[in-house]
Amino acid sequence: MRYRLNELGHARLGLAISKRVSKRAVERNRIKRLLRESFRRVRHQLPAVDLMVMAREQAAGVPGSILLREIDGLWKKLLASPPEIPEPLKRADDTSTIVR
Repeated sequence: MRYRLNELGHARLGLAISKRVSKRAVERNRIKRLLRESFRRVRHQLPAVDLMVMAREQAAGVPGSILLREIDGLWKKLLASPPEIPEPLKRADDTSTIVR
Protein backbone atom coordinates (compact mmCIF):
# COMPACT_ATOMS: atom_id res chain seq x y z
CA MET A 1 0.00 0.00 0.00
CA ARG A 2 1.19 3.49 -0.83
CA TYR A 3 -0.42 6.74 0.18
CA ARG A 4 -0.18 10.52 0.10
CA LEU A 5 -2.20 13.35 1.54
CA ASN A 6 -5.00 14.84 -0.49
CA GLU A 7 -6.86 18.11 -0.13
CA LEU A 8 -10.35 16.64 -0.45
CA GLY A 9 -11.00 16.01 3.23
CA HIS A 10 -11.65 12.28 2.81
CA ALA A 11 -9.75 9.14 1.91
CA ARG A 12 -9.80 7.63 -1.60
CA LEU A 13 -8.84 4.13 -2.69
CA GLY A 14 -7.08 2.97 -5.85
CA LEU A 15 -6.56 -0.70 -6.71
CA ALA A 16 -4.00 -2.39 -8.93
CA ILE A 17 -4.62 -6.12 -9.22
CA SER A 18 -2.81 -7.37 -12.30
CA LYS A 19 -3.04 -10.64 -14.19
CA ARG A 20 0.25 -11.57 -12.58
CA VAL A 21 -1.67 -11.97 -9.30
CA SER A 22 -4.05 -14.45 -10.92
CA LYS A 23 -4.91 -15.24 -14.50
CA ARG A 24 -8.51 -15.80 -13.40
CA ALA A 25 -10.66 -12.67 -13.30
CA VAL A 26 -12.79 -14.29 -10.58
CA GLU A 27 -9.82 -14.32 -8.20
CA ARG A 28 -8.78 -10.75 -9.02
CA ASN A 29 -12.35 -9.52 -8.55
CA ARG A 30 -12.63 -11.34 -5.20
CA ILE A 31 -9.54 -9.51 -3.94
CA LYS A 32 -10.95 -6.18 -5.17
CA ARG A 33 -14.30 -6.82 -3.47
CA LEU A 34 -12.61 -7.63 -0.16
CA LEU A 35 -10.41 -4.53 -0.36
CA ARG A 36 -13.34 -2.25 -1.21
CA GLU A 37 -15.50 -3.67 1.58
CA SER A 38 -12.74 -3.31 4.15
CA PHE A 39 -12.02 0.26 3.00
CA ARG A 40 -15.73 1.16 3.12
CA ARG A 41 -15.88 0.13 6.79
CA VAL A 42 -12.93 2.30 7.91
CA ARG A 43 -13.13 5.14 5.39
CA HIS A 44 -14.61 7.62 7.87
CA GLN A 45 -11.73 7.00 10.34
CA LEU A 46 -8.88 7.40 7.85
CA PRO A 47 -7.09 10.71 7.30
CA ALA A 48 -7.51 12.58 4.01
CA VAL A 49 -5.19 10.44 1.88
CA ASP A 50 -5.10 8.85 -1.54
CA LEU A 51 -4.35 5.15 -1.10
CA MET A 52 -2.97 2.84 -3.76
CA VAL A 53 -3.16 -0.88 -2.99
CA MET A 54 -1.25 -3.33 -5.16
CA ALA A 55 -1.76 -7.04 -4.54
CA ARG A 56 0.99 -9.63 -4.68
CA GLU A 57 0.75 -12.97 -6.41
CA GLN A 58 0.30 -14.82 -3.10
CA ALA A 59 -2.92 -12.92 -2.34
CA ALA A 60 -4.91 -15.06 -4.80
CA GLY A 61 -4.50 -18.22 -2.71
CA VAL A 62 -5.30 -16.68 0.67
CA PRO A 63 -8.75 -17.32 2.23
CA GLY A 64 -10.98 -14.26 2.50
CA SER A 65 -10.99 -14.12 6.31
CA ILE A 66 -7.19 -14.03 6.46
CA LEU A 67 -7.03 -11.45 3.67
CA LEU A 68 -9.51 -9.21 5.51
CA ARG A 69 -7.56 -9.56 8.76
CA GLU A 70 -4.34 -8.47 7.04
CA ILE A 71 -6.07 -5.56 5.30
CA ASP A 72 -7.58 -4.41 8.60
CA GLY A 73 -4.08 -4.50 10.09
CA LEU A 74 -2.88 -2.15 7.36
CA TRP A 75 -5.64 0.35 8.14
CA LYS A 76 -4.66 0.24 11.84
CA LYS A 77 -1.02 0.94 10.97
CA LEU A 78 -2.07 3.87 8.82
CA LEU A 79 -4.22 5.26 11.63
CA ALA A 80 -1.39 4.82 14.15
CA SER A 81 1.05 6.89 12.08
CA PRO A 82 -0.87 9.58 10.20
CA PRO A 83 0.84 11.06 7.13
CA GLU A 84 2.85 14.26 7.45
CA ILE A 85 3.94 16.59 4.67
CA PRO A 86 2.61 15.78 1.17
CA GLU A 87 5.23 13.99 -0.89
CA PRO A 88 5.16 11.48 -3.70
CA LEU A 89 3.48 8.21 -2.75
CA LYS A 90 4.93 6.90 0.52
CA ARG A 91 4.97 3.28 1.52
CA ALA A 92 2.80 2.11 4.37
CA ASP A 93 4.00 -0.87 6.35
CA ASP A 94 3.08 -3.88 4.28
CA THR A 95 2.27 -7.46 5.07
CA SER A 96 3.91 -10.42 3.46
CA THR A 97 0.85 -11.48 1.50
CA ILE A 98 -1.22 -8.59 0.31
CA VAL A 99 0.55 -5.46 -0.71
CA ARG A 100 3.86 -3.94 -1.41
